[in-house]
Amino acid sequence: MKKLFLNSALGLALLAATAGAARADGVGALQQFVAEVKSGRASFTQTVSSPDGRRKKSSSGSFEFQRPNQFRFSYEKPAPQLIIGDGKKVWVYDPELAQATVRAMDQALGATPVALLAGGDLQREFELKNLPSEQGLDWVQASPRRSDSGFQGLKLGFKGQTLAAMEFTDAFGQRSLMQFSEVQVNTRLPAERFRFDPPAGTDVVQSR
Repeated sequence: MKKLFLNSALGLALLAATAGAARADGVGALQQFVAEVKSGRASFTQTVSSPDGRRKKSSSGSFEFQRPNQFRFSYEKPAPQLIIGDGKKVWVYDPELAQATVRAMDQALGATPVALLAGGDLQREFELKNLPSEQGLDWVQASPRRSDSGFQGLKLGFKGQTLAAMEFTDAFGQRSLMQFSEVQVNTRLPAERFRFDPPAGTDVVQSR
C-alpha cells in the first residue's frame, strides 16, 4: 500500500467536488477545481487491479487536504495506514508494523496527481483532454508531461459539478479505481490534522 501513495491513493488530491464549476466539460471542471477549491474532505473506496485484471484488492478510508501542501489519507479497511503531508515532509505510517517512512515533500510529489493539491502548475505538469462521457460521468484525461512521473495516465470522472471517480494506471499497468462520497469542499480543518508525531516505539525510516 505504501507505493500506492504516490501512484494512486494520492490521486485523491483531486477528489473534492468542483464547487460551483460553471462549465460542464471535464477539463473546465478540473481547472476550476484547482483554482477555487482550497480545502476539503471525503470518504473513498479504492479497487486496485493487476494488469491482467484477474487480481483485485479493495480498500476504503477518508481523505482531507488543505492548500498549500497539506493532506491526510487515512486507510481504514482492510488494514489501517496513515499518510500525511505536513507542508515540508510526507509521512507514511503503518501502525501494525510500528513503522513510519518520511520523505521530503518536493522529492515525493513531482509530476504526480497530488501535485495539483499541493499547488502544482496544472498546464506545465499535465496535458489535459476531454474524453467521451461514460456511465453518466464526464471524463477528462490528465497525462503527465514528464517521463519520470511513475504513472501512465489519470482519468477523472465528474458528475455534474462533483468529481465522482478517478481511474489511474501506474507505470507497471496496475489500475486503480477510486470512487468518492460524502464530499465537502472549502471546509475549515484543524491544523493538527496535518501533523504527525511518531508514537513511542515507532521505527522511523528516512526515504530518498
